[in-house]
Amino acid sequence: MTTLEELRAAAHECKGCDLYRDATQVVFGAGPADARVVLVGEQPGDIEDRRGLPFVGPAGKVLDRAIVEAGLDRAGAYVTNTVKHFKFTSAGPGKRRIHQTPDRIEIEACRPWLQAEFALLSPEIVVALGATAAKALLGPSFRVTKSRGVLMPWSDGASQILATIHPSAVLRSDNRDEAYAGLVNDLTVVSGALS
Repeated sequence: MTTLEELRAAAHECKGCDLYRDATQVVFGAGPADARVVLVGEQPGDIEDRRGLPFVGPAGKVLDRAIVEAGLDRAGAYVTNTVKHFKFTSAGPGKRRIHQTPDRIEIEACRPWLQAEFALLSPEIVVALGATAAKALLGPSFRVTKSRGVLMPWSDGASQILATIHPSAVLRSDNRDEAYAGLVNDLTVVSGALS
């Protein structure tokens, strides 16, 4: 593949795991090809699955706000997910679809897509949003709670990587203000490194 558009088109044909059967569509990454920072989440959510774009639901709104407050250029960032199809359970016909964490097989099936995105983008910094993304990128023993907000050398897709909480964790937190401030602080480390 030579462009992100060609890669995106090819991903729509992916049947590397069973998630394509129930998901509405592939949700590929979005942002400029010259992005200096790539933010990687776990998987698309319900709204993302319906719209076909990453980080456009409630967690995406939190992320957008945090990116701006941290001094990053939101229009200059590329956002994507470790897994490109929405994994969920259904509470019944017409009911809300409930997020399920992707398993190792699903993460590994999507790894070539993520690696191809990194190869085309060549970002300076990758931000792993949440435990699933961090473990997919840094190994199964990595713990966000122990190493969040720290720029680490990395050679798999950028020169540096930083792990932080997923913006959906802010929405689930008992203390949203504190969780949000932590996310902004972590992203400020990225902003400082890029300036």
